[in-house]
Amino acid sequence: MSAPTRLGAGRHDAPDERPAATVTSVHELTTHDGATVRGVLATVPGARTVAFLMHPRQDVTHHALVPHLLAAGAAVWTQHTRSVNNDLALVHEQALLDVAAGMVFLREQGYEAIVPLGHSGGGTLFAYYLEQAGLAGADRIATTPGGRPTKLADASMSTADGVVFLAPHPGQGRLLLGCIDPSVADETDPLATVPELDAFDPRHGFAEPPTSSSYSPEFLATYRAAQRARVTRIDAVAREHLARTAEARSAHRRTGAAADRRRALAPTILTVFRTDADPRTVDLSLDPSERPYGSLFGARPDLINYGQVGFGRLTTPEAWLSTWSGLSSHADFVRCAPGVTVPTLFVELTGDQAAFPSDSRAMVSALGSGDLTHESVRGTHFGGAIAPGEPTGTALAAERIAAWLGERHALAPPT
Repeated sequence: MSAPTRLGAGRHDAPDERPAATVTSVHELTTHDGATVRGVLATVPGARTVAFLMHPRQDVTHHALVPHLLAAGAAVWTQHTRSVNNDLALVHEQALLDVAAGMVFLREQGYEAIVPLGHSGGGTLFAYYLEQAGLAGADRIATTPGGRPTKLADASMSTADGVVFLAPHPGQGRLLLGCIDPSVADETDPLATVPELDAFDPRHGFAEPPTSSSYSPEFLATYRAAQRARVTRIDAVAREHLARTAEARSAHRRTGAAADRRRALAPTILTVFRTDADPRTVDLSLDPSERPYGSLFGARPDLINYGQVGFGRLTTPEAWLSTWSGLSSHADFVRCAPGVTVPTLFVELTGDQAAFPSDSRAMVSALGSGDLTHESVRGTHFGGAIAPGEPTGTALAAERIAAWLGERHALAPPT
């Protein structure tokens, strides 16, 4: 489970002031499957287009783009999923129902255009939603990777009038597949290491930070294969736990015994050690870009990898398979992208430490939209400036987003 963060705070680009005429209201929504989610609608006089910001795990209420979008004449809806700031039980198929509730709410408000804006993991969330929304109910994904019914078939899943992807990464699972440490020798011991697979061993090309490391193609090929092998092993463990739970539920239906019910309810929490070990974060010659040394979590992945912070560190078996497994999750941007057929703006940040250039190329190439704009601006993943004194990535991206929206949809006049 990653540490609770808020897009627009701390390591993120700080938000500017909202226009004085902004009117803000808080709304509580009920999803198709009965969950409660909340959102904040910020609008300016005359706004007829609304940008819909959401992330599967994080609170985007104070996202740094919000003031820029309001100043451009768009309303902004920022919404939580049911797993906000606690991804322990994050199932992406449930998050799609959360998105659907927001879309229904915004349609009811009478906006002429609804444009989802997915930053980082919000990009894959919206790509997955749009893919499923574009299908007939019977053709939507019926079960989660863990085998639970999704309830998507009969959910109201309104499509959008366009979509903006800002620094999207390939999906939580694909992201983790790239940074999970394959040298973990024992899933119960955070220090147990297979030396031959240790990316932070100088014998394999690691250099003392902040000097860029240098890995051989042979080591990288072995390393990437071992990452897939570790995810495969964790997938198998998750499925074993889910099979035992299913057996206990079945037994309870037969017996009615409290002991069987307890077995069915007893939680299993997977602890996944060392998930900040993507060689690209310390070897800047790999997938070269303008990114600084280090990962999203800091400048010392060789140390952070052994700490508490990281992707998917604590998770239920169901959430692991649905969200964090790069081999089992359906929430894979490239897989979903052909189903994204609405007008699309893809804004790449040139100093991104989560979506590398090859990732962005693959995502853009897979998109199914016939009206596709691909822009690149200088900035880091969370919208910071690459160099002191430069405009922030957020400000540069906001200019492109506002211009793209204005070309296609009605925006309110400046206030």
